[in-house]
Amino acid sequence: MVNVKQIVSTALMNEGLKYIEKDPMANLPKLVDWAGKIVTLDNHKKHVETFRKIVNDPTSNWYKLIERFFDELSPSTRKKFLINYMVNSGMVGIPIEKKMQEKYHCNVPWAILMDPTSACNLKCTGCWAAEYEKTDSMSFDTLDRIINEGKELGIYMYIYSGGEPLVRKNDLIRLAEKHSDCAFLSFTNATLVDEEFAKKLGELGNFGLAISVEGFEKETDMRRGKGTFQSVMNAMDFLKKYGVVFGFSTCYHKYNVDVVGSKEYLEMLIDKGCMFGWYFTYMPIGKDAVTDLMATAEQREEMYHRVREFRETEPIFVLDFWNDGEYVGGCIAGGRKYFHINARGDVEPCAFIHYSNVNIKDVSLIEALQSPIFKEYNEGQPFNGNQLRPCPLLDNPEKLKGMVERSGAVSTQPLDKEDVYDLTAKTEKAAEKWAETADKLWDETLIRKGQKKNAV
Repeated sequence: MVNVKQIVSTALMNEGLKYIEKDPMANLPKLVDWAGKIVTLDNHKKHVETFRKIVNDPTSNWYKLIERFFDELSPSTRKKFLINYMVNSGMVGIPIEKKMQEKYHCNVPWAILMDPTSACNLKCTGCWAAEYEKTDSMSFDTLDRIINEGKELGIYMYIYSGGEPLVRKNDLIRLAEKHSDCAFLSFTNATLVDEEFAKKLGELGNFGLAISVEGFEKETDMRRGKGTFQSVMNAMDFLKKYGVVFGFSTCYHKYNVDVVGSKEYLEMLIDKGCMFGWYFTYMPIGKDAVTDLMATAEQREEMYHRVREFRETEPIFVLDFWNDGEYVGGCIAGGRKYFHINARGDVEPCAFIHYSNVNIKDVSLIEALQSPIFKEYNEGQPFNGNQLRPCPLLDNPEKLKGMVERSGAVSTQPLDKEDVYDLTAKTEKAAEKWAETADKLWDETLIRKGQKKNAV
């Protein structure tokens, strides 16, 4: 199906990029003007106006991040980011997704997270993927079908997790080449990134990496194994050399918050070439999960403040999967913004919620999105009026118990088949403690936005 808007928007972006690259920062306002003529949704128009302010303020950290975009990324990466991510996945894809939601009466996401394989060359403490069999994998044809069906629904963003996705690096490159109109991102431990692979990614342009790192050498090697940190640093050097877009993925827990939340840690990763960073808090998935690693309410609040400070001061885009619920209206799982397909093909609402009704090998993508557990998510979101308490497991465990029970979803963990009551029992106390802190922070947020009066 030919999408005229997509063709016109891509042509405009191509011409705009040629013009801009003659003198990027001086000519960027012109691209913003062009973008303003392309977008149709009100929220996209707001983004354009925000971007307009940024490109006219050379002192801002966001302006400096844009400078890095043009200075450090390969020509192919710059082009593919603007066309695949901003045009296809954003301006073109989102309106299609909204139409499909109305047509099929279910959530249709912006991105799909899927596991090409459950195999991994590391054994990290507390990894949720450790609960899967190490021999599961989805075939190239299955991955390809998911992407084809996804594009029909307006989905142009595909993310890989695992296992270690780069065990299948050749297949992933083939998929990026075949679907050159899509944006791909892989979570990875980076130990399989060599110079040849980095060079190929720089040439492709539409395949980025989110590299797992837990702090400096001591903290990373403690959880991921001796020598891992140095492998990560070497991989980042290769990726920066060839202009690949990449960032970091950091799990913060009770014993590394001070390190991974420090300015020194973030600036080290910026120097290595990271353009973005994703913070995740430790989740106790699996019967043998180490609950002692869970961050305290005080530590989670500390990360809440630090991430917001980084976004105002540092030339990198950082986000917190849980603490940034206020910017995305609460929980984004269950197909609202994303969902997860594990290496066996089980369709799960979230990478951290291992319960399902269907397998992608037996149903179409839209049928999976209409499955009972996904309908429960659709009807239940947001799970809390306080968007700093978005998660049905970590923040509202009673909600997850109800959804799993009503939907008849079953555990997808072949090693222990963890019962939802056993799982949520591990987060109930943490949820209670965080509720007190989060309610205070949310009141402050509403007062700051003028949506609530301060108590006298």
